[in-house]
Amino acid sequence: MRTLKFLLRKEFKQIFRNKSLLPMIFVMPIMQLLILPLAADYEVKNISISIVDHDLSSTSRRLISKISASGYFVLNDFGQSYDLAFEEIEKDHADLILEIPAHFERNLIKEKKEQLFIAVNAINGTKASLGGAYLSDIIQNYNQEIRLNWSLGNDGLKHINISAQNWFNKYLNYRFFMVPGILAILVTMVGAYMSSLNVVKEKEIGTIEQINVTPIKKHHFILGKLIPFWIIGMFIFSIGLFGVARLVYGIIPQGSLLLLYGILALYLIAMLGFGLLLSTFSETQQQAMSLAFFFMMIFLLMSGLFTPIESMPTWARAVAKLNPVTYFIEVLRMIVLKGSEFRHVQSQLLAILGFCVTFNGLAIYNYKKTS
Repeated sequence: MRTLKFLLRKEFKQIFRNKSLLPMIFVMPIMQLLILPLAADYEVKNISISIVDHDLSSTSRRLISKISASGYFVLNDFGQSYDLAFEEIEKDHADLILEIPAHFERNLIKEKKEQLFIAVNAINGTKASLGGAYLSDIIQNYNQEIRLNWSLGNDGLKHINISAQNWFNKYLNYRFFMVPGILAILVTMVGAYMSSLNVVKEKEIGTIEQINVTPIKKHHFILGKLIPFWIIGMFIFSIGLFGVARLVYGIIPQGSLLLLYGILALYLIAMLGFGLLLSTFSETQQQAMSLAFFFMMIFLLMSGLFTPIESMPTWARAVAKLNPVTYFIEVLRMIVLKGSEFRHVQSQLLAILGFCVTFNGLAIYNYKKTS
């Protein structure tokens, strides 16, 4: 323990002397947690729409007013020429065209049916599909409204009152969903990325040979390298959870903090083992950074942070199950937002424990083999 104490003191001194490393550890994660949830919002708004109204009736005007008042659409152009509206799409000024045919109101009253035409700029597939879905939904609601007002079809349609309640995210705030996921990514970066660079730095400057010829045992050296970043990871998580998430975004953890920090402690051990494993394959910090960047991109994009895992193809879902970040993001969202208990997160905990044993076992084996 005395040897480990001296090693930890040396490591903390080295970390706090490194003027370039300190901002990467303490400043960048906080800035990212402040900025990324504001930008990473998949709710599509301000969809530019051109409306071609050949009818110019009170019914078509009410439909246009309903679309404009929805909050999702911005009226780019209004006229009676489809060709001019299509030029707006070609110039990338419009995302959608809604064409209202002539005699729209008359046909609704007499024929009890009419057809609208929607043209979608599908270059941006996400915006196109969501914009088209929003517009179709507004038109369907408007259709129901005029059927009730005019009693079209005389089919005995009655008013239906709907009572809805949103659980765990009352106001459907997308930031509540994103902040725990981004916090998990930041903790992963501190655990895996920084620890791998710190170990490789000893190789690069040649001090690891000096340490290997001293009476210091390898497990003391490994613990001395990893424990400081375990403590820093816990500190960064606490600042992010109670400083940024709570004070800035109003996210208050609903579940047990003891359970949350217990899983965090285990997850950091797994990520530190992963960082150590990367360092055994790297001789320079540049190599370590390249390896870490490669895996961090996989962790980021295939963790369910931005894209739901259920919507991924089969092979991608299989890769996501081999991603430790997937399970930690699930645990964070479940405990922080839903207040889940230990019995609800047992499967994720077992997966994180498996990663912990695997990464650290491979790292220690490879370290002994290559050192």
